[in-house]
Amino acid sequence: MIDLYYWPTPNGHKIVIFLEETGLEYKIIPVNIAKGEQFNPDFLKISPNNKIPAIVDHAPEGIIALFESGAILEYLADKREMFLPVQHSAERYAVLKWLYWQVAGLGPMAGQNHHFSQYAPERIPYAIKRYQDETHRLYRVLNQQLSSNPFVAGREYSIADMAIYPWIVPYERQGIDINEFQALKNWFEKIQQRPAVLRANKKGEEMNPKPAMTEEAKKVLFGQR
Repeated sequence: MIDLYYWPTPNGHKIVIFLEETGLEYKIIPVNIAKGEQFNPDFLKISPNNKIPAIVDHAPEGIIALFESGAILEYLADKREMFLPVQHSAERYAVLKWLYWQVAGLGPMAGQNHHFSQYAPERIPYAIKRYQDETHRLYRVLNQQLSSNPFVAGREYSIADMAIYPWIVPYERQGIDINEFQALKNWFEKIQQRPAVLRANKKGEEMNPKPAMTEEAKKVLFGQR
């Protein structure tokens, strides 16, 4: 049994998609980040960076606790022997480089895009343009890759697709016209219709059906030092 500490954010969605794709037994433990539940001492023992997602795997060989979505996906893929090719293969590193591209590039840049264009208390045109431009550049990189591959890392669906897809979902909020990127759009629509993705989305919607960024939530999420 895997305990998944989760809230419906792009990084949280990645893990639910994988679990739904593979049929691993899991239990969702909600962590309402808008209410500051990520700072609870018991959660910090598992995720000292006070971020979701995190997992505790009650595996037969002993309990394993992990935080950081990329590390969780890699671990689960190895555990299940699905969606990540075998060790020391070119195909494996093709998946991992795109997984890390999302973790180090698309996620942080799109996140700052969301912050300055949607949530910042004052509109800073330079910051908005900076992060929208960088998000646009990353979409162009991804579109180029998908122009010659059916999936992000090549011919097979993988944890790279699962990691990247949730960050494309809010493309309109990011100031992106997805019609500029036809290969990416085709891929996005294909992933969007996967049964496991539909189930994962439904779980998120049921947990937080009308997400709203209140002033109190902003203080919790953006007022930390």
